[in-house]
Amino acid sequence: MLAYIVRRLLLMIPTLFGIMLLSFLIIQAAPGGPIEQILARLDGTEIDATARISNNSQNESGSGNQANASNQQGSSTYRGRQGIDPAFIKELEREFGFDKPLAERFILMMGRFLSFDFGKSFFRDRSVVDLVIEKMPVSISLGLWTTLLTYLISIPLGVAKAVRDGSRFDAWTSAVIIFANAVPSFLFAILLIVLFAGGRYFEWFPLRGLTSDNFEQLSLWGKALDYGWHMVLPIASMVIGGFAGLTMLTKNSFLDQISQQYVVTARAKGLTERRVLYGHVFRNAMLLVIAGFPSAFISILFTGSLLTEVIFSLDGLGLLGFEAAINRDYPIMFATLYVFTLLGLIMNLVGDLMYVAVDPRIDFEARS
Repeated sequence: MLAYIVRRLLLMIPTLFGIMLLSFLIIQAAPGGPIEQILARLDGTEIDATARISNNSQNESGSGNQANASNQQGSSTYRGRQGIDPAFIKELEREFGFDKPLAERFILMMGRFLSFDFGKSFFRDRSVVDLVIEKMPVSISLGLWTTLLTYLISIPLGVAKAVRDGSRFDAWTSAVIIFANAVPSFLFAILLIVLFAGGRYFEWFPLRGLTSDNFEQLSLWGKALDYGWHMVLPIASMVIGGFAGLTMLTKNSFLDQISQQYVVTARAKGLTERRVLYGHVFRNAMLLVIAGFPSAFISILFTGSLLTEVIFSLDGLGLLGFEAAINRDYPIMFATLYVFTLLGLIMNLVGDLMYVAVDPRIDFEARS
């Protein structure tokens, strides 16, 4: 098994490099780079341009930590550059690191990323690492609690549906699941706000934020209650929109295992139905469900919470990445892509290891 783990770790290197290279090249073709963003915000006067250069020079402290960005327009043409001093554009290129060749910028970026040096944000004048660390608690809170609650609801419900397959309970729960699966989670979020956050009916939960304004003055128990109070509606909206697929996967896995010969043999030996289900069927049926937990957490953490963060004004990684993409803040864009891709690759390996933990008969090394 150790040899398999080593091979997977070594395979991550070219995989990560290829994903970053492809993303880097795609972004070169996207219109509206950071320099165009700046030019679009200027009035077009030389005085304003000079002032912007001076501010950028002080805030960014040179161009060395900005070479990880890219610019699709090159150093010669920018939309809306009419009336802008070419020297000003050249200065912007130098400050953002766009005066270097494309290949050199990519190599410099990857070299720094290996040591997790992501440079500074173009437009926030802060270290990318500091920004990510600041936003991480919100995204981890949403992702972790949503994943745990989704599994705690979906697994028992899926087992109950499999045991009662074809019953009235199975029929009406399937109708609820189909409805929950069809309606996007952000619509549930809006509905919860209307019902329980003072939108029209009740005002039981706060409308926005992760904590109250007086959070620092609260006791430890008060902080925990305040945190949970703020997280109820966002997490509920994500759980309602996300438990359907996992519930059906659990049910189908159980139904597939219940029809196997070893279950018939166990029943013929006189074992109770509970012993058959939870002593024999559960481990095999839960193989796909439990082993997929790491990937599910990463998916919810980095891709499933953007609209929820926007609706409930939660300043997390999803909102940070969205704003970076809109503003073409390349250091944040590439840093978050690098971290998310690396975590995804690691979680895939963890998922394989969980397969082995759930069922020791699986041997990836022998198969390879």
